[in-house]
Amino acid sequence: MITRYGYDVYFTVFGICVAIIVVAVILTEIGPMRYAAFIVSGVTLLFATNFFRDPERNTPSVEKGIISPADGKVITVKEVEQPEYLGGRSIMISIFMSPLNVHVNRNPISGTVEYLRYVPGEYFAAYEDKASEKNEQSVIGLKNKFGKILFKQIAGFVARRIVYELKVGESVTAGERFGMIKFGSRVDLFVPVRSRINVKVGDRAVAGESVLAEFL
Repeated sequence: MITRYGYDVYFTVFGICVAIIVVAVILTEIGPMRYAAFIVSGVTLLFATNFFRDPERNTPSVEKGIISPADGKVITVKEVEQPEYLGGRSIMISIFMSPLNVHVNRNPISGTVEYLRYVPGEYFAAYEDKASEKNEQSVIGLKNKFGKILFKQIAGFVARRIVYELKVGESVTAGERFGMIKFGSRVDLFVPVRSRINVKVGDRAVAGESVLAEFL
């Protein structure tokens, strides 16, 4: 399934690839030029289909669980100061999303959106530490009866568009889709410092399925 958040880009790419193939068939003879057009169009369409795929996920029923908002590799697990929304020390879990990962993002917990801020910014490589503070990003705070979390959708070097469908006061469910980041990017998740952390650097996270941490 192709994510609705990527329909604009995907179907534009699809149309261009089909047009190239049609032009190649009409204007070129069977040979290297036609084959090249077929190969380039096919590879481009395959990449776009892979990037904008949106598989179903089975979110585990863990009462105090904090679910991964993104697919990718865990690149940071550390204690940091997070004055925004959480107002103190927290544990930051960063997930790097390569262009080969699913880029649809999902809610980490069930609760209420209490905080939302969009930040225009730079486009450093998503795996660099400074990307968390300097890059274009959305900052989202959720709360439920167990506690509060903060997470950021952060644009990478290639990504130029962050999509999210959330608003302050809205009730959300853990594992539900809420948006995506187009092309290489990262998501930073901030949880209370007294949480149980279930992942380490180098682990692979699956959006909507991996339990990254648990409230205590």
